[in-house]
Amino acid sequence: MTNNINTQTVFFLYNLGIRVYYFLILFASVFNKKARLWIRGRKEIFNQISSKIDPDSHIIWFHCSSLGEFEQGRPVMEKIREILPGRKILLTFFSPSGYEIRKNYPGADYIFYLPLDTRRNAARFLNIIKPESSFFIKYEFWFHYLSQLKKMETKVYLISGIFRSRQVFFKFYGSWFRKILRSFTHLFVQNEESASLLKTIGFGNVTVSGDTRFDRVYTIARKAVEFPLIRSFCSGKMTLIAGSTWSSDEEIIVRFINENKLPVRFILAPHEIHERGIRQLQESIKGKTTRYSSISESEINDADVLIIDTIGILSSVYQYGNIAYIGGGFGKGIHNILEAATFGLPVIFGPNFKKFREANDLIKLNGAFSIEKYDDFNKIINALLTDQHLLNAASENTKNYVRSNLGATDTITKFILAPV
Repeated sequence: MTNNINTQTVFFLYNLGIRVYYFLILFASVFNKKARLWIRGRKEIFNQISSKIDPDSHIIWFHCSSLGEFEQGRPVMEKIREILPGRKILLTFFSPSGYEIRKNYPGADYIFYLPLDTRRNAARFLNIIKPESSFFIKYEFWFHYLSQLKKMETKVYLISGIFRSRQVFFKFYGSWFRKILRSFTHLFVQNEESASLLKTIGFGNVTVSGDTRFDRVYTIARKAVEFPLIRSFCSGKMTLIAGSTWSSDEEIIVRFINENKLPVRFILAPHEIHERGIRQLQESIKGKTTRYSSISESEINDADVLIIDTIGILSSVYQYGNIAYIGGGFGKGIHNILEAATFGLPVIFGPNFKKFREANDLIKLNGAFSIEKYDDFNKIINALLTDQHLLNAASENTKNYVRSNLGATDTITKFILAPV
């Protein structure tokens, strides 16, 4: 009885939380652009979906929270499209930071925002799309969607899942949340720790497949887009590429640029591209800077710093660097370090990296380095720039690490497409 009341209470709080979240986003949309996009993108969402979806389509649905999760789901999405060309791929996003960047992604037939997770929305959405199978990426655990899919007897898979003991699923009060996990047909997780934790709460439908991002970044490296002017900028010079940086990262990078005496060139790619921020960044740098959007052959070789003021090219730009600094480590957490590592760049980042398996692994392998302040950065970067043996060893370690973790995509697709 107590457990039943507790379950009902949690269910009530979940539904209440969903609605409170919506009203908070609605309020924030008055002054916040991302919140505004979140609301605007879901306006008349069911009319959008109904008008575009072919009711006779055989749909395979992929849902990602944001851009990072999209990159994890993408290798599986593209592999399934290759193997099953007759199916239609439906891609949904929760966040504007994923949808707005990938709304024209050619690898999907339909791309929408995911309607809010209410019982009515889930039933209505799934009644329109009627997916043959569904894939949720990493941390996407939406109760009503998953419950409805289970009622429909649709196969549902979790890709690149990662679980930690502090998550609610493993707490004594987590029975209702464990019910969400039971909606999955199979759980593909990144590591043995996740599989072991799931086993302790009775889940055997688990495969340790690894992280599909390794397959994705390896593919990027093999098919990297060429940028002749950037190649010319870096040619014959040691180059530090600082990717996805925030102001706290840039303070350290800019100080080093202004104090540095070594023959180094710098490429800076801020996480957010705003005219005011780019202008302030340029003004803070003593050397000559230029922007990617306005570079010309006549000025590229005179610049000391190239600022990438456009989106979508950073993953290929890493091919021209020698060392990478990855932003976010002084905030919520570091951004994608594997995009640089796949090209053999040693990576440096701030202190908030503990929950990122690849960062911890590469630190142990001496392919990555964490800093807490400018002096740490100055010491590490100078060591890498002046000790060729250290740089070569770190470079080889990062490249080999990516190669040794390939194969998650094949593991997943072979399992789900295997004859019953």
